Amino acid sequence: MRILITNDDGIHAPGLAVLEEIARALSDDVWVVAPETDQSGKAHSLTLSDPLRLREIDARHVAVRGTPTDCVIMGLRHILPARPDLVLSGVNRGANIADDVTYSGTVAGAMEGTILGVPSIALSQAFGWPKGSDVPWDTARAHGPDVIRRLIEAGIPDGVLMNVNFPNRAPDAVTGVIATAQGERNGDLIHVDERMDNRGFPYYWIAYRPKRLEPLEGTDLWALDQGAISVTPLRLDLTDHGLRQKLAHTFW
Repeated sequence: MRILITNDDGIHAPGLAVLEEIARALSDDVWVVAPETDQSGKAHSLTLSDPLRLREIDARHVAVRGTPTDCVIMGLRHILPARPDLVLSGVNRGANIADDVTYSGTVAGAMEGTILGVPSIALSQAFGWPKGSDVPWDTARAHGPDVIRRLIEAGIPDGVLMNVNFPNRAPDAVTGVIATAQGERNGDLIHVDERMDNRGFPYYWIAYRPKRLEPLEGTDLWALDQGAISVTPLRLDLTDHGLRQKLAHTFW
């Protein structure tokens, strides 16, 4: 099995090294094509107005001055000698759940693999507040290979990517693996933090307010709250088919 791995935290991110360990537990044919710099929050963006630059670290490790989407395209269309059997994206530093999947470059890497017809999985490791807290990478490292094997055995349908999130727990404290639905965050958690630079000019950070929520049972938010690994199938087709049928009677 040939595996292409990427991420959005950048070529030197510790989570990418963890993902390479996970991939090598599944195959010896592993290729790394990842962004030169941190691309967190870039979502499914594509570089069109600037050229892409490659930096070959070695024969199977390449940095791309671009987004995770760019990396997957370059990997499949230019760098790898043949088509991969699997695309893995991550392991992200922080969970990618609920509405965050729309911002996530990690999810976008798996999304692009799916668009190009390769079974794809995004993997993220939750950790606690404050953001400086230690990330329990050993949890993803310990459970990642088995989760991926089980997903491959179950089969990943065309047009669907798998979004896997590991809880903020030690490996032996994980309570299980749950197939979940995408949750929904309270929009009030997003806030703008205004500050002043040393010349008296304002600048801003967009951030989440840490706040305890009561997530809906069966969602990715709920699974992590229970200490379980969340596995969410996400469709590329964003159509609300029920509403489409209703609109058929409104327009003609």
